Amino acid sequence: MGDFSFLAKMLIGMGVFIAFMGLMLLGLGKLLSLGRLPGDIYIQRGNFTFYFPLVTSLILSLILTLVLNLFFRR
Repeated sequence: MGDFSFLAKMLIGMGVFIAFMGLMLLGLGKLLSLGRLPGDIYIQRGNFTFYFPLVTSLILSLILTLVLNLFFRR
């Protein structure tokens, strides 16, 4: 059998990254309260609830586009 130290380090690094991103999402969710912005469609009638985060999706798309363009600029 070969040496698995590289694979072990990579898995540990990925686990730390995923845990960090989870903590960031929890913290940002409480700070920014995305998901209940004006312009999001929310309909509640009886037992039926429909929620479509239109403005939230547009803002996240804009932010991701700007960030990814900064990182992958040619």
